[in-house]
Amino acid sequence: MDIKDNIFPVFDQLLQKEEKESLLKQKAKVVWMTGLSGSGKTTIAKVVEKKLHEKGFLTQLLDGDNIRTGISNNLTFAADDRKENIRRIAEVSKLFLNCGVICINSFVSPTNDIRQQVIDIVGAEHVEMVFVNTPLEECEKRDVKGLYAKARKGEIPNFTGISAPFDTPNDPYLDVKTVGLSIEESAQKIIDHLLPKITVGK
Repeated sequence: MDIKDNIFPVFDQLLQKEEKESLLKQKAKVVWMTGLSGSGKTTIAKVVEKKLHEKGFLTQLLDGDNIRTGISNNLTFAADDRKENIRRIAEVSKLFLNCGVICINSFVSPTNDIRQQVIDIVGAEHVEMVFVNTPLEECEKRDVKGLYAKARKGEIPNFTGISAPFDTPNDPYLDVKTVGLSIEESAQKIIDHLLPKITVGK
């Protein structure tokens, strides 16, 4: 007998996502925020999470701080490792999704192929893709750590937007153009888009 015949029936015995959503009184989603380093992804994500929490939603925020120091602490920023990092995050996000949780992710995820990997793993119907659209020159102005300057000097290899590509997302991504918007306004744009999709009865 194939080992799969022994393992896969277990999944049929587990509580389903819908049962957990009913308990939490919310619809689970994976919110995936992509954009250049310095675009404001994580700052905006933190505000989104706080505002959703205040509205009674159970969320989990994933970003470089809690992924690169733990589950992906053995990976570099080379292309293959970037892809593996996103694969791991997508799998973790899927687990949160199946628990009925709204998982908010903030990662550069620079290429269309990498983002498609997320959609393939989590499922297109469960992912809300958000492009935190901040021009490169603006990201460089905000760069308090001097990462862009080091990348332009060749001191940081494979730096997205300088020595590594960033594919500009197209529809159906929610396009949040941050120039001219406050952090609160950017976050509210995401919340307004998200609320009908996570509220029970809508």
